[in-house]
Formats: sequence, structure tokens, C-alpha cells
Amino acid sequence: MTRSEGLRARVTARVGRVRVDAEIETGEGTLALVGPNGAGKTSLLSLLLGVLPVERGRVEVGGAVLLDTDAGVDVPVERRGIGYVPQDYALFPHLSVRENIEFAVRSDASRRSGAARAARVDAMLRDLGIAEHADRRTQTLSGGEQQRVALARALSVSPRALLLDEPLAALDVHSRREVRAFLAGTLRALALPTIVVTHDAEDARLLGQRIAVLEAGRVTQAGTWEDLAARPASRFVEELVASARDGGGGA
Repeated sequence: MTRSEGLRARVTARVGRVRVDAEIETGEGTLALVGPNGAGKTSLLSLLLGVLPVERGRVEVGGAVLLDTDAGVDVPVERRGIGYVPQDYALFPHLSVRENIEFAVRSDASRRSGAARAARVDAMLRDLGIAEHADRRTQTLSGGEQQRVALARALSVSPRALLLDEPLAALDVHSRREVRAFLAGTLRALALPTIVVTHDAEDARLLGQRIAVLEAGRVTQAGTWEDLAARPASRFVEELVASARDGGGGA
């Protein structure tokens, strides 16, 4: 897969009690978005998706403008081509793994024939290592298996970019390490502009080629993990870096 030009965005909006006024750029890899509870991380993803209204701003992915309030451009959420995996995975428990992925593929107008849709589903099952679970109900799967199904569903429509909201938060320590390694390798191979929201220092360090720190709706620091460790710009960043050094998880 050819690397895209990345995701670039500057958005301003009030979401509940938080005023988000943030500028972010993924570059060619994965951006880990970290910050304290209530900083606006999930809200920022919703603004990028187009689920929440933006007061002013611009969102561009791979050269395609999805939002430009000055120019009157606001592409609907279903046409933005952004894959999204929420924290709870939002799988349909009454459907099988295959049926969950088929649900997304049916919404992709670029695959009009039944054969093309079936081939895409089979490819996702194979690529994400869940073919053996294709006929199982998702509620019978482990947390790590559910995460793979949610990722397969998000990727099944060949998105321009990928947003993951706390993808490892629901997992126990053992599963988290295993799934984190799988996710890191998968994201590197995909070469999609990706934002991973996390509160965990190890997740940020191992998944993100770059890190952006969101505090009170604003990006207070951005760079590599080494940049943050060498020159922490806030108390939160100091504690995040210290938690990784101490072998702890979150901050």
C-alpha cells in the first residue's frame, strides 16, 4: 500500500464543558493522542469523523478536503472514508464475525457485486487472523478477538484514515501486551494515517511514531516519544514519561 499524505486538521468547537481548539497532523504513520481524562480526546475524534459540528476548521486526508468551514465544505460522515473503532468496539452481539464485517462491506458502494463483497470479507478475516472464528457470535469471543473483528470491520471499506479510541483499554494485562504487539505490526503494515487515543504510556510509546498531548482541548506538545521524554512541556507529560520508566501502564 502506498503511503498517503496523512491526516491534517485544525478544528475549533465546544463539546460539553470542553472547548476543543486543536491542530494535529499524523504524518505518514500512527499518531498516539494522549491526555488526562476530560481533555477532549474522544471529542476530537468525533469532530474529525463529522459526528459533531465544528465551529471553524479544516480536515484533510490524503489531499482530499473533508471539511473547510471557510470554503463551505463539509463532507457527510458516511462519505468521509474514515474508519473508526470505538472503545467498546460496538459489535453486533447477535451477528457472527462474518456478518459484522459484511454489514460494513455492504455500505461500500465501490463493491457493487456480491462476489466482490464476499471476497473483501474473506480477505479481512484472513488478514486479521480471525477466519477460524467467522461463524461465531461476537459475544462469545475474547476481548482481543473482538478487537480484531472491530478493526477488520473498520478496514473492510478501505478507509482513507483510521481512528482508534482506547483500543486496548478493555483488555487484561496479558491480553493487552499480546494485542498491542499485533496492533503495532498491523498499523505499520497498513501505512494508513492513524490516530490512536490512549491514556497508557506504553501504548503511546509502542504504537505511535509520533505523540500529541491534548490538555483542556489544546495540543500542548507534539513529537516523538524521545522528544517528550527529553523535554516534557507539562506536569502531565512528566508523569506519563515517568510511568513508562517505572514499568507502569497508564498515567
